[in-house]
Amino acid sequence: MPLLNPNEYESNVAHLAVTEGQMVEKGDLLASFETTKSTFDLEAEVKGYVRGIRFVEGSIARAGDLFCYMAGEAESPLPDEMPIARAEPATAVELPAGLRITQPALELAQRTGIDLAKLPVGVLITEKSLQFQTEPLQVDGNETSLIIYGGGGHAKSLIDLIRAEGLWQIAGIVDDRLSAGDDIMGVRVLGNGTILGMLRQRGIQYAVNAVGGIGDITQRLEVFARLLKTGFSIPTVVHPRSYVEPSATVEEGCQIFYDAYVGSESRVGFGCIVNTGAIVSHDCILQSYVNISPGAILAGTVSIGEKVLIGMGVTINLGVHVGSNARVGNSAVVKADVPDGARVHAGTVWPQA
Repeated sequence: MPLLNPNEYESNVAHLAVTEGQMVEKGDLLASFETTKSTFDLEAEVKGYVRGIRFVEGSIARAGDLFCYMAGEAESPLPDEMPIARAEPATAVELPAGLRITQPALELAQRTGIDLAKLPVGVLITEKSLQFQTEPLQVDGNETSLIIYGGGGHAKSLIDLIRAEGLWQIAGIVDDRLSAGDDIMGVRVLGNGTILGMLRQRGIQYAVNAVGGIGDITQRLEVFARLLKTGFSIPTVVHPRSYVEPSATVEEGCQIFYDAYVGSESRVGFGCIVNTGAIVSHDCILQSYVNISPGAILAGTVSIGEKVLIGMGVTINLGVHVGSNARVGNSAVVKADVPDGARVHAGTVWPQA
């Protein structure tokens, strides 16, 4: 068995494609395996008969385990020093729609009375991640502790930003799709949104929103609402290699990334993102929840309405207004006002001739 993921030594036998004694050709599929982040198909390296299969569907294999032998005859004897140790399948259980869980994790859930319907769908639930969920939450907050809500690519950028800023201690990640116990850049996933209240009780006062909302800003807004409702404060985080002019105003919940610039007497509203290398020139006004993507350039006195997405490499001319809920695609050039809810397509010039 190969090592599928440097951070995970175990994988789930998702599909067993052969039976004991079956003859296969070189390259035929033997089995498929899953970790929480990858899949792998094990293929026969030579023509022969499959002997001594050591796993069944739903069992766990570790990197370096022997999966089976390839023999010249269907009844070839197995080496005496390598006895077969097949895992037994779990008792048939009707799983909630979309739930993916390994056999050991399922057995643990049955032993401990965990409600399968409350487990996250779309990710592989392993015994390790389930054990983490059943243990008491080992988190104690202080005045510099914060959590990150969301565990995707934007969360990774935020982890590096927060570490570079040096003002906060990251207590963990909350994510509705990852498994508790997962590791992201050395930061533990603590659980899903249901634990927010518990984290507040443990003294965690601060949270940042790592849901970028590029495809659907609704998800980002929902996370803000949940955090505020639970009583978290949402601080602004600023990379030390960005620059915000002293006369500029940046409200709470903003994220200013590496090499970004916020110009003189500009105002950046609640929950905005000014991403890597973006330029917000003098006297610009960004209403709440605006997302300025990497490399975008806003000339002076540009005003941006609420919940606007400005794509990568966009250029917006002097004094232009972009209406609320508008979307400006990558590399577009905006020379005139954009109405509320309008779409400026990537690579185009607005207004179109």
